[in-house]
Amino acid sequence: MSDHTNGAPYPKIELHVHLEGTVRPATLLEIAARNGLALPVESEDELAELYRFRDLPHFIEVWVMTTNVLLKADDYRQITFDYAREAKRHGAVYIEAVFSPAERVKRGARWEDIFEGVCDGASEAQEALGVEVRFTPDIPRDLDSDEIAMGEQTARWAVRYRDRGVVGIGLGGIEDGFPPEPFARAFEIAREGGLGSVPHAGEASGLASMRGAIDVLHADRLRHGIRAADHPELMAELAERRIVLDICPTSNVRTRSVTSMETHPLPRFLDAGVLCSISTDDPAMFGTDLSVEHAAARSLGADPENLWNTGLTGALCDDGARARLAAIGDAFDWSAV
Repeated sequence: MSDHTNGAPYPKIELHVHLEGTVRPATLLEIAARNGLALPVESEDELAELYRFRDLPHFIEVWVMTTNVLLKADDYRQITFDYAREAKRHGAVYIEAVFSPAERVKRGARWEDIFEGVCDGASEAQEALGVEVRFTPDIPRDLDSDEIAMGEQTARWAVRYRDRGVVGIGLGGIEDGFPPEPFARAFEIAREGGLGSVPHAGEASGLASMRGAIDVLHADRLRHGIRAADHPELMAELAERRIVLDICPTSNVRTRSVTSMETHPLPRFLDAGVLCSISTDDPAMFGTDLSVEHAAARSLGADPENLWNTGLTGALCDDGARARLAAIGDAFDWSAV
């Protein structure tokens, strides 16, 4: 099953990808050298082997290693542009990228450098590639009680960069033991500043996490949300309210949120009328790309044109970008896919 027509991939909208999880080994080596930082291995091949997913603790180890290297504005500019270039090869024309500034600020990076860097990378991607990149910075849900204010700082910085492509804020990290409710004020600040709400919920934890995201954080979309399949009433509510789930099939299998691709709940969501977008989550760390994810989704019954339309529904972009995307979808011959 190919995602190409006449040699080119069909157009795609990606709504759930962590910039820190897109950094390929060669780029990580380059940035580490530029910043004078040592990595546990020295060659690209060794780093690629270290990247190879084994289990969740190892994933977290690689995540920490990667993110600790990202310190300066140019680092964030580079990884934003590099992923836009990679995703374009798989048909992406619009991306809502995630990054976690509070984690890096705790390690000594500057808020302004991080936001300026990603926004500069987006401007470069638009000009050089024609790919539109928007941002939904994540608040780490495992902040200590005396660090909760960093969530509100994230929201304020996000609002400050609204005119440069920040369209929402999210909540990320391990769900168990870290409910969404303590971050209500941060999401209120974002909402008052005109930003959307796209928290992670229902990846590993169940109903309480998703209800908190919907009822307290006023989620426009849920990142993952796959545990909703265990709750028919919630599925009906998601379908009725057109709350999009940002599904990442390979990630869900890798993290053992589902036992196998064959048992993924995507077909149940589609049958129930729940809107689902398809994304890569952390493609460099999970060994995937946007074409692989779409192939997985199609194997589970998803239709490319419906995925496009759902992506357009869920996107938090402004009216101008929405009109441009609608024109791309209208002009494409979906019957040829």
